[in-house]
Amino acid sequence: MVIREIARAKINLTLVVRGRRPDGYHELSSLVTFAEAGDTLDLESGAPERVAVTGPFASEIVGENLLTTTLATLRAEARALTLGAVHLEKHLPVAAGIGGGSADAGALLRAVRRANEKQAQAVDWHGIAARLGADIPVCLANVPAMMSGKGERLIAVQRLPSVAAVLVNPRRPLETRKVFAALAAPPLADVPSHEAPPAIGDLDELCAYMRAHGNTLQRPATGILPAIGEIISALDAQTGCRLAAMSGSGPTCFGLFSDSAAATEAARALSASHPNWWVAATRLAGAG
Repeated sequence: MVIREIARAKINLTLVVRGRRPDGYHELSSLVTFAEAGDTLDLESGAPERVAVTGPFASEIVGENLLTTTLATLRAEARALTLGAVHLEKHLPVAAGIGGGSADAGALLRAVRRANEKQAQAVDWHGIAARLGADIPVCLANVPAMMSGKGERLIAVQRLPSVAAVLVNPRRPLETRKVFAALAAPPLADVPSHEAPPAIGDLDELCAYMRAHGNTLQRPATGILPAIGEIISALDAQTGCRLAAMSGSGPTCFGLFSDSAAATEAARALSASHPNWWVAATRLAGAG
């Protein structure tokens, strides 16, 4: 039996870093959604365990693949589960601030859960995801959410518009740890309250919310990789772009557009003027 999951790009519409926690992690508050663009993951349930990666960005994965770690963790912590062979078609850039490996791991967890319907209820999927990485719980959930803590606390968003968007990456990786180091966030003075997810009815309300909250990491990331500023300016200059921002710790940026036709035309124009960039017209998931 082969089970397919799409590891959709994670888009941080906002990302507020509240401070550095005593455990070394950063306390975050982020409104997250997912794009239609993503990697394709196939699980051949019951086959000998292995991980194979193909696709345009397969060669850019460095070190042990997080999918291998995910299989090993499931084998150790949920021994009753049937695992299998994994094939990933890698379409998303690596170290790009859009989930990437975390989205792949979340997709694998969902595929294994689907392959083990009878045993799935006894498994702490969220706990396993949180131990694997800060972004993996929200990628496992795969729905718009307000993410807080270091990423383990999630509240589903009940109202959010689906929006046409263009994703742009300069095809230059950016390490998250370097961006946080450049931010040099102060220690937390106290434990902050967790922000409830907003109820956002349309694109105007979404843009207003994003302008009010922003992305704390955009400034230090741009200081390390000035191409981020160039991309945001190029997106802002496109007809129909309502707002451009950086996702996560970068360097992928996104523009929100008034409609899909405008997004498609903007993607075409950006690809023509910057052939070295990765550009994708897509749609961001809504809720409600």
